[in-house]
Amino acid sequence: MHIFLRTAARWFALLGAAVGLCVGLVTVVSVLGRATVSRPIFGDVEITQVGMALCISLCLPWCQLKRGNIIVDFFTQRLSQARQWLLDALGSVLIAILYILLAWRSAVGAQSVHEAFETTMILGLPMWWAYAGLVPGLLLSAAVALWQSALLVSGFMAQGGSEPGVGEPAHPLDRLDPPPPESA
Repeated sequence: MHIFLRTAARWFALLGAAVGLCVGLVTVVSVLGRATVSRPIFGDVEITQVGMALCISLCLPWCQLKRGNIIVDFFTQRLSQARQWLLDALGSVLIAILYILLAWRSAVGAQSVHEAFETTMILGLPMWWAYAGLVPGLLLSAAVALWQSALLVSGFMAQGGSEPGVGEPAHPLDRLDPPPPESA
């Protein structure tokens, strides 16, 4: 399961990076066109808005997989490692619920604007494309978060609620993606 989620998250991130790169190129060309020949790219703001939303949505699963979200551990740093794992598991479940709610509302929004035939102001692109494009990234992010939660709970159970032994990874998720070796 982890290999599937990791591979899918990597491909989503690569696609998101490509979309972000294209949006950046459109922006540069538009600004240069505006500055040099007074002709920006028609609809560049709409392209940027839709493209960056898609880019972020596609990169979220990789961020979740790499535990790249901000963690405030001020109140939990004195807890045992096992208790921190349980709190991390709870956090993963909560963020999965948030991803699922966002995906659901994005899908409902896509259906609503599709039925209303809403389009962008300048280019006249169907708005439902933008909403629908968010759903796959959000759902994959939720799947990754739920998988991480299961791994955290199983790591806690395997330890019997105690600290990890000598030579064992400090965090259950490190078994799957060990941190890079420290340079000497």
